[in-house]
Amino acid sequence: MKLKALSLTTLAVTAAVLFNSYSAVEADKACCKNDNIPVEKRWTEEVNGKTVKYMTIDGIMVHEKDTTKQPLPTIVTPGTASTQDKAGDVPSDAVVLFDGTKEAMDKWRGTRPKHPNNDWKLLDDGSMEVVRQAGSIKTKDSFGSCQLHLEWMSPADGKGEGQSRGNSGVFLMDNYEVQILDSYNDISPTYADGQAGALYGRKKPDFNACRKPGEWQTYDILFTRPLFDEKGNVARRAKIVVMHNGIYIHDTELYGGTGWDGPHAATDYKAHGDKLPIQLQSHGSPVRFRNIWIRPLED
Repeated sequence: MKLKALSLTTLAVTAAVLFNSYSAVEADKACCKNDNIPVEKRWTEEVNGKTVKYMTIDGIMVHEKDTTKQPLPTIVTPGTASTQDKAGDVPSDAVVLFDGTKEAMDKWRGTRPKHPNNDWKLLDDGSMEVVRQAGSIKTKDSFGSCQLHLEWMSPADGKGEGQSRGNSGVFLMDNYEVQILDSYNDISPTYADGQAGALYGRKKPDFNACRKPGEWQTYDILFTRPLFDEKGNVARRAKIVVMHNGIYIHDTELYGGTGWDGPHAATDYKAHGDKLPIQLQSHGSPVRFRNIWIRPLED
């Protein structure tokens, strides 16, 4: 039996696919090399007739008691947990981004020409509510790697379907979104990588930990910023850990951006600065926020 000859077009397409696959693999290998592996050294010495094992990690002896060689950690006074009725206290070293005061409202700016200031509504209960026509808001200060805590509430009336049901989002470094949505009990299901807690368009949450609409919810996020080389290539991917209402939902690297790039695509990485604002999204729903604080972290 004779085999049909492949057309030049077919061969070209096949070669292109193989080349692109190879290039992607090689790029992945080249990216994000771990230069922070601890340097361990081990040896033994005879002490009083006994063989004693010794070990240093990055030049510091294991169980070193001399605090000039191994300083003790910085003391931080923890905050307190929030209840549905009252926001908790913040850690002693946290930067308060919103605490229910007018002064805290002024730590944010608008993103639309007609709303350069934070024109969201400050409510009597110490929360702020999205104002649709005012658009999204961003912090005036910029941040990189961080621990971020925020509390949010989707509208109690539970109106809308899918992406129109209590939609908002929090963007780390103005680029990397953790989705906010009323996903309680999948009453109004949407695509998994766009429900509450999703890294929008990139990864669905491992669990749906949503509370009922009208109840306060918490996100606790540990974020390690991405790094880019002088050519704008990714030298280290962003890493993110997310707890939703105390439930683990993410511990992952981000393999690109989370921006909308059509109905079935997300944006890729685009090189940016070391520090950028935190953004809260206006997506047409009167979502509320309270008790937002951040702890900037060293890389």
